[in-house]
Amino acid sequence: MTNHSRAATRGVTRPATRAATRAEVCVAACADAWRGDGEIIASPMGTIPTLGARLARATGEPDLVLTDGLAYVVDGDVPLGTSSEALTVEGWLPYRTVLDALAGGRRHVMMGPVQIDAYGNANISCIGDWNRPARQLLGARGAPGNSVNHATSYWVSRHAPRVFTERVDVVCGVGNDRAAALPGPAARFHDLRRVVTNLCVFDFDTLDGRMRLACVHPGVTVDDVLAATGFEPLVDAAEVPTTRTPDAAELHLIREVLDPASLRDREVTA
Repeated sequence: MTNHSRAATRGVTRPATRAATRAEVCVAACADAWRGDGEIIASPMGTIPTLGARLARATGEPDLVLTDGLAYVVDGDVPLGTSSEALTVEGWLPYRTVLDALAGGRRHVMMGPVQIDAYGNANISCIGDWNRPARQLLGARGAPGNSVNHATSYWVSRHAPRVFTERVDVVCGVGNDRAAALPGPAARFHDLRRVVTNLCVFDFDTLDGRMRLACVHPGVTVDDVLAATGFEPLVDAAEVPTTRTPDAAELHLIREVLDPASLRDREVTA
């Protein structure tokens, strides 16, 4: 800062960093899902998870491998919406290599379920009867292989009973109860981590692998979460903690570096 600019700002109180929005709390919660993962492929699906993966890499997980979703490993501090020509490419990662990493457990995916039940069985295929569905969706795609070979988390932008349902119409991602019933060592790499939503964070740190309410976002109550959930998650604390808010450095990265166009606010509006 020059002497002139210092003089101009002398005695002026800078405005405090504005409070984190719900979307920014969700970004930080998604980033925390990748904490401690080390050198693996982070595969986020959706705006908020993508920001979370990039934030994690920029704030303590520098070895996370981030891709452009096609065939290249890219620098983690790239703003959302950057053209492919402007990406900083760090390496080549064709699809067959991703499949090798998937099979070897060197990946942590965050998928977006259309339905998910209390044990983490997830549906992305169709709504209704398999033979005559009311809605046709993506199909199972890689969800079964993802959820039995490496760490899997989920992101839900609109927490509602039709998403968090007692029973999913089609099992695509394998839940803890079904994994436990698989023969032999088939589920030895099954690893459900977290479910981050616009209201809260769930984990599966329970004896039977049932979903547990880990924390509620600022301004959200436990009753709000229960009313929006179509089954009874485990609530094992007298007072469920509040999800942490991103600190000033994280907010700077989110707002000024990773998402200056505020695309996050289109996915989470609260």
